[in-house]
Amino acid sequence: MDVMPKWADVILIPIISLLLAAILSALVILAIGENPWEALKLMVDGALGSTYGWGYTLYYATNFIFTGLAVAIAFHARMFNIGGEGQAVLGGLGVALVCLYIPFPHWSLALIAATAGAALFGAAWAFIPAVLQAKRGSHIVITTIMFNFIAAAFLNYLLVGVLKPAGNMEPATGKFPETTFLPSFQDMFSTADNALFRGAPANVTFFVAVAACIVIWALIWRTRLGYEIRAFGHSESAVKYAGISPTKIIVISMAISGALAGMMAINNVMGEAERLVLNAVEGAGFIGIAVALMGRSHPFGVFLAAILFGFLYQGGAELALWTSIPRELIVVIQALVILFTGALDNMVRMPLESFFLARRRAAKPKTKLTPAE
Repeated sequence: MDVMPKWADVILIPIISLLLAAILSALVILAIGENPWEALKLMVDGALGSTYGWGYTLYYATNFIFTGLAVAIAFHARMFNIGGEGQAVLGGLGVALVCLYIPFPHWSLALIAATAGAALFGAAWAFIPAVLQAKRGSHIVITTIMFNFIAAAFLNYLLVGVLKPAGNMEPATGKFPETTFLPSFQDMFSTADNALFRGAPANVTFFVAVAACIVIWALIWRTRLGYEIRAFGHSESAVKYAGISPTKIIVISMAISGALAGMMAINNVMGEAERLVLNAVEGAGFIGIAVALMGRSHPFGVFLAAILFGFLYQGGAELALWTSIPRELIVVIQALVILFTGALDNMVRMPLESFFLARRRAAKPKTKLTPAE
């Protein structure tokens, strides 16, 4: 029987962990001679105070939703996919090949094909470490880290030579055709009298990410495969006894995880840059780990955590622009969030479990003995 109610595990613990991280972050800001309250107001105003700020916040959040879901589904299968960065890199290659070499009459068709290409390339890059773990016992953390570096080196080779247009000095592909350009939030929500999200990179991919959250929720909690994945995550010996193949679960889970990480590329490669460039992922694969941890591997929690980290990214950019606070401080704040939601989870969980256990004991009616007894 669980000591804590479900809502406390899903909501209360992440909120308390976030507050502890915020308090320590405020102390760091105070130590470098800045006002923490003014810094917070500047972050909120820069990230949420205008449609421009929201456009950047949701753009970053879209990346983190995909990578957070990728890590989350691997977590359900008791695997730590730390290779989201490399899988997103290969997903970008899949998007670029589809957009550059297949003529599309409309962006909607290009979006469908690019999503499939990104998912296929990302899944293929996760498939190899999955097979190595399932068949050879290679640790998934080690192999996925190695594949991050291999993906980066492979993309560098392609962009320096094979895919770089003649006469172009920058290591990048050529611009995608206009028929593949995705509608931005400015295109979708602006009117003739009111221009919204002007200059912000948020685009229709955000709604693809929301749809991915719904699909993954249905997969994990409403399908037989999802049940098998969760059962494997709880006990490998139990699923073996039930006749479920651990090799199948490992390979399928990692393929889905890699596909989700690869799909991030439709946002930053197709939706924002409209070409493939080096370092397009910008660490989003690693941020996905923190997003999955804070979101408790639940798609709705991942969505909320991705919005938070999108806020931190955009708010941190505003801090660096208007104050003497360095941009790297946001990395410190992110590290504190990861520290409290991951490594120090028990520091918050154990006192709360003791509190709820004491309340349950106090609320339990005491039986009185009769004289005959």
